[in-house]
Amino acid sequence: MKLKAPARRLPYRLVVPALLLAALLLPFVFIRAAFLALDARAASICPSISCLGWRIAPRLLLDSPQDFEKELRRVYLDKGGQELDPKLGNAAPDSFDDLISEMSSPSFYQHLDLRAFLLKTKAMLLKMDQKVQSARLRALVFRHLASVGLPKSMHCLGLRLAEQYLVNAVARSSLPPPEYASRLTNNSYLHIVLITDNVLAASVVVSSTVTSCADKKIVFHVVTDKKTYNSMHAWFALYPVLPAVVEVRGLHQFDFAPDINAVIMDTAEELRQSSYAYRYYRGADEEYRRLLALKPSTFSLLNYMRIHLPELFPKLEKVIFVDDDVVVQRDLTSLWYLDLRGHVMGAVSDSLCDGKTFSDYLNFSNPMLTSPSLGLERDQCAWLEGLNIFDLQAWRKNNFTRTYQQWLKLNRQSGFSLWPMGSLPPALIAFNGQVLPIERSWLLNALGWHMPDPYQLESAAVLHFSGPGKPWLETAHLELRKIWQSHLNHSDELISSCMVIG
Repeated sequence: MKLKAPARRLPYRLVVPALLLAALLLPFVFIRAAFLALDARAASICPSISCLGWRIAPRLLLDSPQDFEKELRRVYLDKGGQELDPKLGNAAPDSFDDLISEMSSPSFYQHLDLRAFLLKTKAMLLKMDQKVQSARLRALVFRHLASVGLPKSMHCLGLRLAEQYLVNAVARSSLPPPEYASRLTNNSYLHIVLITDNVLAASVVVSSTVTSCADKKIVFHVVTDKKTYNSMHAWFALYPVLPAVVEVRGLHQFDFAPDINAVIMDTAEELRQSSYAYRYYRGADEEYRRLLALKPSTFSLLNYMRIHLPELFPKLEKVIFVDDDVVVQRDLTSLWYLDLRGHVMGAVSDSLCDGKTFSDYLNFSNPMLTSPSLGLERDQCAWLEGLNIFDLQAWRKNNFTRTYQQWLKLNRQSGFSLWPMGSLPPALIAFNGQVLPIERSWLLNALGWHMPDPYQLESAAVLHFSGPGKPWLETAHLELRKIWQSHLNHSDELISSCMVIG
């Protein structure tokens, strides 16, 4: 008699895992079944069986995930690499979320294929990239305008001073007083030249220099334009720095001889032509040039008048030239008595090239600049502006001014291919071989770009705020701005009423 084996029963402990597994698989099966039911639509979506396999069951019908990548590359090389229709670019989604939302819409889904998806994504990325580039350019323009503009407080000060010039006889008094007029051409005095239309900056230069120099036998020659003359004159008439002497003259007040006037007018005319040509330039670097053209100093006649120092001061033998964005911290007397050994200029420049080389300013790919007769070297250290001493007698013996003007014209005629418009590059060419390097400690530059080492900041004779962070702007470093503001009279009624010091 045979005995029946007992029926096998599924252990109870396997029921729960089986239910969980079924709960996970059923949605997947439902979704895949839906794709199979819509295979006709899927065929219109995908241009190939491989794509269809990826849509329906990527792990079942494709050998590996790389199959879709191959299909995507094939479609891109076939169609996706073509130039985009401008209409497609304009209609592209603004973000990835918008792309997903658009792809999820029934109308888009009915006409979707891999090529359409690829082109749509490419158009979206290009559109986003254009927005990023546009935002960067706007940010650059806004920062540039902030760095070259004057705050309302300084406009207020200029207007108040112009008013004082009209109503206050003291503000119109002679500069310098008649009893000191002979010092203007006395070569035994230390002569400092400043060309600017910034009243407050000029006041800091004069104040810091007088404070730092033990010998007060100093004559300041402040040259400005017609629109700023009244305000500039009023400031130094109301706030004299005796025993130092300040002369304020507008360009319209110089009485040049006809031949000298013709030379200066050549510079003015060249700047006019260059300005027109530069502003209407069309080329690869069009946006950069437009941005540079917004900088007032790019085409300002005042910025180029330094090349006419011998004509401006025909009776002087030597001058120290300073920019208006400097603060003097050390006595300049030893610089004044420096032997230039026959050179026309003394400027900070050393073998370490802490500043820039000639190749940073000049385009040596142009054969005009590689001529052996010029003697220019691309790795040669460029001298720094901000503090320079000039032997005007040596300058007059050689026609450096005419050389400078000729290179300005050549640069314009070449389509500005020799250098971007600026006053320093032609000076590097004109004075090449005529510059005596002076000690590095005389000038600390680039303070408008970064915060220097504390030791350098303390030991430098002159601080130069070259760069966008000018000390009268809020974009400047706070610590550096405090150094500059320390030379202003905080209790002065004009400064306080215009809220110059924030």
